[in-house]
Amino acid sequence: MVCKICGSRSVFMHEAKILAKYSVKYYRCSNCYFLQTEEPFWLEESYQESINISDTGYMSRNLSFSHISSVLIFLFFNRKVRFIDYGGGYGVFVRLMRDIGFDFYWQDTYTTNLFAIGFEAKTSQYELVTSFETFEHFVDPDKEIRNMLKLSDNILFSTELYGDTVPSPNEWHYYGLTHGQHISFYNIKTLQYIAQKYSLSFWSNGSSLHLLTKQKINPVLFKLAYYSNKIGFAGVVKRLMKSKTLSDCNYLRTHDKKNNIAPL
Repeated sequence: MVCKICGSRSVFMHEAKILAKYSVKYYRCSNCYFLQTEEPFWLEESYQESINISDTGYMSRNLSFSHISSVLIFLFFNRKVRFIDYGGGYGVFVRLMRDIGFDFYWQDTYTTNLFAIGFEAKTSQYELVTSFETFEHFVDPDKEIRNMLKLSDNILFSTELYGDTVPSPNEWHYYGLTHGQHISFYNIKTLQYIAQKYSLSFWSNGSSLHLLTKQKINPVLFKLAYYSNKIGFAGVVKRLMKSKTLSDCNYLRTHDKKNNIAPL
């Protein structure tokens, strides 16, 4: 099987039961260590609901990502311009970031926008793309990355990495065997390859949060920013920003004609 990231040969690793009925093969690239399923013929069944019912961490995860994103944006990017959440789900993250004071917009081809109506992406350039818990869903990850890079040179995203060896199906919850939506898996070497391919700098917390960027960010500062979030610096950022909660409310009241909202 050909690797969907670098085009090298991928070799069979193991087989697992998806949706309790489909035996699916997994292959790892011998070059960039990208791990992928065979062509995912079961996805229509998996996505009868775009957000799987076992994702009980959906809200807490969005809260956590809003905190760390606000710190990183405040320290390393132009916080006064527009941002986009790619694969934004129900719009919870966009609403949280706008409540903090960042001008965020929503994009998602497959999920209904519930919490960020009126703030759908309308322009083609943004300071930063965020994309949380999406990379493992991508059928064609290289295509999706290229789409993101058309929007911004900076991508902040989350996906859990596997380590030195490929975990067996019963060792790693991230395979998502019960819902079958996770089909693409990454090693730190995969992300390093992607960064090199697109001439980007790459930073990671080593497990789940990653940044691809054209900016030259000191890795020590990036690490400090990540851990400063854990000691409450996000609260300081929120106090320094001006929330868009009330202004958004006034905007929507003025322009909403049964959700046919005028562009900002």
